[in-house]
Parts: sequence; C-alpha cells; structure tokens
Amino acid sequence: MSTDMSIVRLVLDASFIVQLVMLSLLVASMLSWIVIFIKRSVIKRAKKSAKRFEDRFWSGIELSELYKSVSARRDRLSGAESIFEAGFREFAQLRNRKGFDTMDIVHGAHRAMRVATNRELEKLENHLSFLATVGSTSPYVGLFGTVWGIMNSFLALGNVQSASIASVAPGIAEALIATAMGLFAAIPAVIAYNRYVSDVERLTGHYDTFVDEFATILQRQTHSS
Repeated sequence: MSTDMSIVRLVLDASFIVQLVMLSLLVASMLSWIVIFIKRSVIKRAKKSAKRFEDRFWSGIELSELYKSVSARRDRLSGAESIFEAGFREFAQLRNRKGFDTMDIVHGAHRAMRVATNRELEKLENHLSFLATVGSTSPYVGLFGTVWGIMNSFLALGNVQSASIASVAPGIAEALIATAMGLFAAIPAVIAYNRYVSDVERLTGHYDTFVDEFATILQRQTHSS
C-alpha cells in the first residue's frame, strides 16, 4: 500500500508542534515580504527625493525663495527637504534675534539639521530590525521543528516490531519541510536586510554631506551680511 508523500499531506499529517512551527514560519515569511516591499518603496522614494531636491538646491535658486516653497509643504516634507527646512528655519530665527554671534547661529542651524537627519534615518530604519530577526531566527525555528519531527518518528519506531525506512520516511520528510520553510523565510529577509542597510548607509552619508555643505553656505552668508 503506497503512502501519500505529497507536501500538503505531509503538512496535514504532521504533529501539532511541527505544524505550529510551520505556521509561525509562514506568517514570518509573509510579514517579511510585506516589509520588504514597503521598505523598497520608502528607500526608492527617499533616493529620488534627495536627488530632485539637491538638483534644485544647487541650481542657483535663492535660499529664501527655496525655503518659502519648501515650507509651504511642511507637513509633507521628507528627506533632504526636511533637513533643509529645519536648518534654514533655525538659521532665520536666530539671525533675527539679538545676542547671537555668527558661530552661534551656524551651530544652531547645524544642530537643527542633525535632529532632522536623525528623524529621517529613523523612518528609513523602521522595521529593518524585523527583517534581521526573521533572517537570524527562522533557520533555528525550522531546525527545532525538524528535530521535534525526527524525534517523534524514532519514538514511534520503537513501538513497532518490524522497522523499515517506509515507516519513518513520512515523519522525517515532514520534519525536513520545517527546515526548508525556515530557510525560505530567512534567505529573502537576510538579502533584503543587507541591501536596505547598505542603501540607508549611503543615504546617511548623502545627508551628512548636505548638512556640512549647507552649514558652510550659511556661515558664508552670515559673514557677508
């Protein structure tokens, strides 16, 4: 009598613990793919926004004019626009107050831009830790399901008088499915995490360079006024 060794039948016939492991890995995989697509969109949008704004910033436009157009969309700003808006707003406020010298004004604008930069990086890094967690733990969760399934197979084997490979094959096969699902959940998460961390690091360097360059421009403006 042949045994149904299809994947669906093996999953349905698996022990409760192994099924629970498989379900948790399936949920983790689905959630990680959702995060992957969301972060891909967020980072892609941040790259385009940074390039578009810096092209405009270095086009020779007056900073006050650029600030007016940017601040009109203050609730919808992100990336380099948000950093510029925060820095120029602080610069304009401090310059109109008495008792602040040139370095105080520039340092104040620089601090405001650093705070805005950190906020932007928090948005970019949001949920990346979830991908790291899925990538690092899923193989071990799958391995736990495998060990549990194989252990049950050999325990059941001890209760029969004549043992054969056919009697333990279904249990071992269902256990190995858990390992496969662990790898299926982990590999895309690890690849996406490494890619997005690299993208965020490049954007961080991009923002840091812009902050330093803009602070230098503000310092020159303060000396010339």
